[in-house]
Amino acid sequence: MSGATLRVVLDQVASPAPNGVGRYGLELVRQLIATAPRGCLVSGIVPSSPEAEYARITESLPGLAGLYKSALDRSQLAAAWQHGFTRLPGSGMIHAPSLLAPLYRHDRFSAPEEQIVVTIHDAVPWTHPEAMPARAASWARAMGRRAERYADAVVVPTHAVAEQLSTVLDLGDRIRVIAGAVSTSLVLPDDADAVADSLSLPERYVLAVGPFTARTGIRDLVWAMVDLHAPAVPLVLVGAGAGPRDELESVLQDARIPDDRVVELGALSDAELAVVYQRAHALVMPSIAEGLALPALEAMSLGTPVVHSDAPTLLEVAADAGLVVPRSDASTFPRRLAETLRDLLSDDAQRQELAWRGRDRAKAFTWRDAAEKTWQLHSDL
Repeated sequence: MSGATLRVVLDQVASPAPNGVGRYGLELVRQLIATAPRGCLVSGIVPSSPEAEYARITESLPGLAGLYKSALDRSQLAAAWQHGFTRLPGSGMIHAPSLLAPLYRHDRFSAPEEQIVVTIHDAVPWTHPEAMPARAASWARAMGRRAERYADAVVVPTHAVAEQLSTVLDLGDRIRVIAGAVSTSLVLPDDADAVADSLSLPERYVLAVGPFTARTGIRDLVWAMVDLHAPAVPLVLVGAGAGPRDELESVLQDARIPDDRVVELGALSDAELAVVYQRAHALVMPSIAEGLALPALEAMSLGTPVVHSDAPTLLEVAADAGLVVPRSDASTFPRRLAETLRDLLSDDAQRQELAWRGRDRAKAFTWRDAAEKTWQLHSDL
């Protein structure tokens, strides 16, 4: 593979506040550059964007060998690649940190340098399509079918996602599990007290991190917090101002939760998020389905206990470092969630033990490991 260039699709990384996929791409590419085999380079492929966003990419990714700028914006590129249009100039290895990829017929066996690898972060578009926007689910399923036909490998974050995908897509042995990790910029600032004051954080609180959709179990969580058995602390919602709010607003109204029991913080900087995680008495993830379950890892890395459902990915990622509340009986789930939170917040010894376990568990996931496995995948192909 000496002298090869790995071209990475930089999906949603140019935004001033990149989403989960954008952050994943930034962290992965930084380490792909740092761990590149001798003579290998990493370049980027990016949708048409303002010049300021191109500059942000090159500043965020020092060592990037080049940047191919498509004439199409992201929505146009997504539509074109969904229908098999717009091949890239030149040839070589392509790695997509999402399903946004130029998937087309090629012969890797006669031309080994022709490789296309995509990433599928979760199986929700197939297993729970009702829990996401219909258009997004339809696009993901269409791109999944193209990956089934043309991808040389498909990266997934957990074995749970691999198993779920194997029931809906015929990928054979092309699935490779490569987990992500906590963002390297999620670090407590020196002025943590001042940050907490500026956010008006309660002294004690339970935390949830968005998006707040049916898939992430927001309805069950809000009903748990108004249950008679719930701890008498506020629920802090991070990310509540980002993306569709219909589900969140509906459940807040239905549950009639008092205003002083909910704190909506919207989108936060990494420094602010680190403070909110670290000061929470528990992070709650009552999810129906997850991909990497990054909020659990982020909270554990900062010593915050995690209470989560028995969604397969959460069980895999948290291992024995979190408290599990099974979703088996939907009618009693909010009550059982409330009781678990009440017991945890009244037991300092258990919270401390979970903090120790969580920190150790989070250390098992690193971006360097993800990058080295990605290079090995392309080498194996």
